[in-house]
Parts: sequence; structure tokens; C-alpha cells
Amino acid sequence: MLVHVPALLNGEQLRHFVERLHAADAPWVDGRVTAGHQGAQVKQNLQIAEASALSAELGGIVLGALERLPLFISAALPNQVYPPMFNRYEGGMHFGSHVDGSVRLLPGSGAKIRTDLSATLFLVPPESYDGGELLIEDTYGTQSVKLAAGDMVLYPASSLHRVMPVTRGSRLACFFWVQSLVRDDGQRALLFDLDNAIQRLHATGADEAARVHLTGCYHNLLRMWTDV
Repeated sequence: MLVHVPALLNGEQLRHFVERLHAADAPWVDGRVTAGHQGAQVKQNLQIAEASALSAELGGIVLGALERLPLFISAALPNQVYPPMFNRYEGGMHFGSHVDGSVRLLPGSGAKIRTDLSATLFLVPPESYDGGELLIEDTYGTQSVKLAAGDMVLYPASSLHRVMPVTRGSRLACFFWVQSLVRDDGQRALLFDLDNAIQRLHATGADEAARVHLTGCYHNLLRMWTDV
């Protein structure tokens, strides 16, 4: 299930992010430092150092925005969110076909997080750079994703995906992973559709008894499938 999450960040936040990421003292490092064996062979980009103050500052803003966004909660059913990271592609940089690692170690804690969902949050307008499309292979073929600044895409971390070379300009993005309360993508998709239907019924003032019944079905399915 691919989910487009519009306007996670507003214009003021985006300007702040771009200014901080373009600052002369921004701690950019080789993106391969956080790649596994598979990814390191096909990865060519830059990342903000994961343990830096800048990564923590901007990542905290992203996490705060996620907490206030019902669409993200409904689609991801988050249990844990990996601290957001930031990357840059320019001058032909790209990331070849790969699948994200299934488990990551949470920095500084020793705890592990299962990566059920991957997320890419675009930070600059798509017209400001050429290339840089995120290509995701799913049930319906290869999906090309290049969103407006502030928009995010959620997709299964098990998907084969790649980032096309950036041939003009600079592609800035935030990325992270989510361990969901429901690890199966098909079950999450069903719950997401059911939640959307319930919300539409609430908005139209449909039969209250039916809405209560459907809400009960939603929570009973969630209770059945929750993995905690």
C-alpha cells in the first residue's frame, strides 16, 4: 500500500529546513555509512550525520508533525518511528534497486525496530531539480514518486525501490522507517480503508448504529492483528 501524505510540513518549516541543510556547517557525510551490505553497493548520496545536533533538531520537528497528522496514524498505525534522517542527491547521485533492511538498531538505546514501512518526505519543489524520482515496485507495477515540497510517501519497506540520478539541482529529503502495530501490509490496508469509510460515514451523518457497529469491527480487527 502506497499512501501520499500531503503537506506534512508548512512553508515556514520548509524554509527553515532548507536553510539549515544548506548551511556551511551542515554535517554532510557519505550516505553509505548507514547502508547495509546490499545498499552500500548501489548507494551514492550524502546524508546528515545521524548523531548530529542538526539531525536531532530537524527530526524532532518531523516527529512532532507526524503526531498531529491523523492520516499518518491511520495509514501507519505506528508503534515506533525510527529517528528521521536527511539526504541529498546532486551531480548524478542515485540509489540503485534495493530493499530496506528488515531490522535497525535505534541509536543510543540498543533497542531494535522492525521496519514495516518506509517513508520519504520531500523538502524542495520537484521543479528545482531534474531526476530524483523514487521508483517503487508494488502489486500494480513500478510507481514513480516525485512529490511537492512538504509531501510524504509511505510504502512497505519490503518493496524493491530506487532513486533515479539527479542531473540538475539538488534533491533534499527526509527519510525514516516505522514499526507498525500491524506488521502485515494487507491487514494495514484493510484497516486503513475501513477507517476511511467510517470517517466518511461520520462526515455525512449516516446511520449512527451502523457507524458504531463498524467502529467496533475496526477495533476488534485491530485487537486481533496488533503485534505488541
